[in-house]
Amino acid sequence: MRLEGRRALVTGAAGGIGAAIVQRLRRDGAVVASADQEGAPASGLDFSFPGDLTDPGYVDALPERAIEAMGGLDILVNNAGVMRRGPVTETSDDDFRLSVAVNVEAPFRLCRAAIPLIAAAGGGAIVNLASCWGVRPGPNHAVYCMTKAALASLTQCMARDHAGDGVRVNAVCPNEVDTPMLRTGFAIRGLDPADAIASLDASVPIGRIAQPEDIADVVAFLASDDARYVCGALLEVNGGKPVG
Repeated sequence: MRLEGRRALVTGAAGGIGAAIVQRLRRDGAVVASADQEGAPASGLDFSFPGDLTDPGYVDALPERAIEAMGGLDILVNNAGVMRRGPVTETSDDDFRLSVAVNVEAPFRLCRAAIPLIAAAGGGAIVNLASCWGVRPGPNHAVYCMTKAALASLTQCMARDHAGDGVRVNAVCPNEVDTPMLRTGFAIRGLDPADAIASLDASVPIGRIAQPEDIADVVAFLASDDARYVCGALLEVNGGKPVG
């Protein structure tokens, strides 16, 4: 129960990784509120604030709403994200706008609103979900790599600027994760999801791609006092597989 008494706000809580993060934080003793367009995940939540992360007014107000509901805010997890595939020449204006809004602007706005509140209450932790593909870009994901690189850079800038305020900011950078979104993407492209996952598993030195719980465990570590001296880290969780 290393997060006993902590209050956490998690975006994208209804997705595969988000639901695993919620379960892990709650198992560690935290009270958890979600911000997700789909509402609360099946695993249940203490509080839920469904809404659209592309709406600046909704996003700007979330930290205060979480504090009103939970009595405080100690942990912010910017997990929500979208992936649009293709090189820049095949990226539409809508792909660009949505990717920037969800992957960059929403975390920026949430951190901007939350950092003074967390600092004033004595400090806490922010964990952003970036990507290995934002640290070392891969092929045919131009706008996705760009936005995750922006989030990684923002993480490091905020960590340096606000460590003295008692707010630790870090990012988890996964490679492929076995989520419904990944499997749906394979199906859309006419591939059998099970076969495609098996092929990816064979490409990872550790023997498999990540499960959502693998990512959630690292998020919980960074949110806890076990990571009290970790600040500004871009922690790759990739099973030993480089971006290629």
